[in-house]
Amino acid sequence: MPRISGADAIIESLIANDVDTVFGLPGGQLDHLFDSVYRVGDKIQLIHTRHEQGAAYMAFGYAQTTGKAGVYTVVPGPGLLNSTAALCTAWACGSPVLAISGQVHLEGIDSGYGHLHEIPDQLGLIRHLTKWAERINHPTEAPAVMQQAFSELHSGRPRPVEVEMPMDVMEATALVAPAQKAERLEPPPIDEDMVNEAARILSSAKRPMIVIGSGVLDAAPELLAVAERLQAPVVSKRKGKGVISDDHYLAQNLPAGHHLWGQADAVLAVGTRLKMPLTMWGHDDDLKLVRVDIDPVELNRIVNPDVGIVGDARLVLSALSEALERVGGAVASREVELQSLKSEINASLH
Repeated sequence: MPRISGADAIIESLIANDVDTVFGLPGGQLDHLFDSVYRVGDKIQLIHTRHEQGAAYMAFGYAQTTGKAGVYTVVPGPGLLNSTAALCTAWACGSPVLAISGQVHLEGIDSGYGHLHEIPDQLGLIRHLTKWAERINHPTEAPAVMQQAFSELHSGRPRPVEVEMPMDVMEATALVAPAQKAERLEPPPIDEDMVNEAARILSSAKRPMIVIGSGVLDAAPELLAVAERLQAPVVSKRKGKGVISDDHYLAQNLPAGHHLWGQADAVLAVGTRLKMPLTMWGHDDDLKLVRVDIDPVELNRIVNPDVGIVGDARLVLSALSEALERVGGAVASREVELQSLKSEINASLH
């Protein structure tokens, strides 16, 4: 094992996990981390920002557009707090953002001595705004902590995570194990009975409808297969836009979705909070609701669905498509009806 600094161990872990871009702002507690970035040359592109909020929002935008981890680094205390607006945005949007924060020297944490950038219980505070957060207290801890951070980023529901390292730990050297690429945790097994029940409900519906969110961004072919088999219009608010081309007659905008919701007798909601339809458009006992989400908490957050399936959208939709095929039965095309609705809605908006 090589003898390296804590800061070097963080950078090695970033490289091992395919990170080539970091957004950040230098400061006293990050001197050794920035030195480490300099030493690895063009393996890491460091983009200097004028403000911590800018660093975090740039990391958020990077994650949104590439699907990769968006990484930023800031000094502790006010530096980290300046970035929390973007962390909250990443939380709300299900975006894989990694915050790397400096810290005052190890023995000064929570001492109340008034060290530069010291705030009480920084780690406890940031844990309320992230999916997972941890401190690296010794260089030898860095590979395991960073590996866990990336595992959390890319497993289950994507949400931001944070890692902090005290400034003296960044400087300290030790024999550190090589950095390892994090493995994604396997998604939960699919409940076949639930999938079959969902297929039964949706196939027997006269006017099924699909509502989607960001949880379906990586499942476009599977979603389209289910939508075409059911001839179910697909509606999203913001985060699901573009999963199905707007040129497709099944892709309907939000005003059309409001109209269709009032007529639907069964709704398949995939990777969405479903907040607007359930809290603003109304629902009754006659509306059958099937929900699919990687986050089990979301399934019952507003109302209890008739069928709630925990799982990866791509895998569940693929299984649902097969179940619908077994149920069989041809569904008449709704292209004329839905194209007419699309034209009518678009005309009313101009």
